[in-house]
Amino acid sequence: MDSKKKLIVVLVEPAGTINIGSVARLCKNFEIDELRLVSPKCNHLSQDSQNMAVKGLKILNEAKLYKNLYEALSDCARIIATCGRKEHGDIPLHSNKEALSWALESKRGDKIALIFGRENRGLTNEELLIANKIISLNTNEKYPSLNLSHAVAIVLHQLNQLKQNDLFKNEKVESLPANIIKFEDCINDVGSFLLDIGFLMKHTYKARMSKIKQLLRRAQVKDDEVALIRGIVRQARWAIKNKND
Repeated sequence: MDSKKKLIVVLVEPAGTINIGSVARLCKNFEIDELRLVSPKCNHLSQDSQNMAVKGLKILNEAKLYKNLYEALSDCARIIATCGRKEHGDIPLHSNKEALSWALESKRGDKIALIFGRENRGLTNEELLIANKIISLNTNEKYPSLNLSHAVAIVLHQLNQLKQNDLFKNEKVESLPANIIKFEDCINDVGSFLLDIGFLMKHTYKARMSKIKQLLRRAQVKDDEVALIRGIVRQARWAIKNKND
């Protein structure tokens, strides 16, 4: 793999010190470059965490903290979220092999993020929609819940298998998906405009915008395409404002 490419594990509001330490150890096991924690609900550097980290202690000590998920992903080009719930509404799931292969296929110096949710309730639908692709782990329907560190272990093992089998190696270089901050700014701009012209109503805004966001995510829009959409919105606003001039 390109030495400039970085693999990043992101934990959202982790509550268990032992889980955090275990994940740091897994990051070392599977050559993950960085651990990021979004609003952790415990002291991630507690003695329990350090004891569980073992040779992943350096990764644990250097883990970066963020106030929200957007900040944690602002520099990441390819984002995969994990979903433990089957009742995820209209949010599409991708096969693990497809999503993880896609994450690794670029030859560029991307930052690739793997997001894992809270121990008790995972990621919200809104958080899932931040990701380019969403995966789930097939477990017994009678008891589908997995321990956080176990879920991380399974995904990192699958990722490592793809790396070892060279399934991600090809000569095709694809342009990067849109930056998450630019993408969200675009979504907010479009949503505001659609409210202004009456295409969307406040009581249906969230559901309708979720569908639009999913559409653009499936299309894997790029930065220049996001700029194009925002340019169209700006021009439409100008035309409406000046139509009677």
